[in-house]
Amino acid sequence: MEGSNDRDSVLATADVSRETAQKLDLYVAQLVRWQTIKNLVGPATLAEVWTRHIADALQLLDLMPAARTWLDLGSGAGIPGLILAIAGPPGIRVDLVESNARKCAFLTEAARVTGASVRVHNARIEAVISDHRGVDVVCARALAPLDQLLAWTEPLLKTGTTGLFPKGREAAAELTDAAARWTVGHELVPSRTESPARIVRVTALASKSS
Repeated sequence: MEGSNDRDSVLATADVSRETAQKLDLYVAQLVRWQTIKNLVGPATLAEVWTRHIADALQLLDLMPAARTWLDLGSGAGIPGLILAIAGPPGIRVDLVESNARKCAFLTEAARVTGASVRVHNARIEAVISDHRGVDVVCARALAPLDQLLAWTEPLLKTGTTGLFPKGREAAAELTDAAARWTVGHELVPSRTESPARIVRVTALASKSS
């Protein structure tokens, strides 16, 4: 695991309260405990949990500081959704969508331990996406190519929801591929945790076939 210096550096950059820091510690402890039986994250990345996962999630809060309702697709180990719920502003609520029942069990327990304001949906994205019209932000990390993410989230993005999709160095290429069938109002935001990576912020979406 990372040393305390890595943890302290991430928390200082995010400027979180002592209470939030303690809740993030509880989350990390649960992640480590469950990892041995659920394989929630890549084993190699667990050793860099603060800089690789938590910092990566926390940076999304700065991109939408006024947002209070979030929808996280393919939540997995709760990155970024559960972390956003733990560290977000008062009144934040995050819906976590995950089709794997074992991962949902982890999300439910980690939310209980940390007191995070989340709702866990053990369901496929297609089955629940239309139930979340009106959320401020929809996000997804390491889930699918951008073209597929846009197809899933079209009902939200075309009605005012902002999309935040962390991508690697191939973000521009994924946007080019998506442009074949979508007109995308977007901004590429540099990632604070990986210099070549970008976060695709989608502010408008229209299908070119409509």
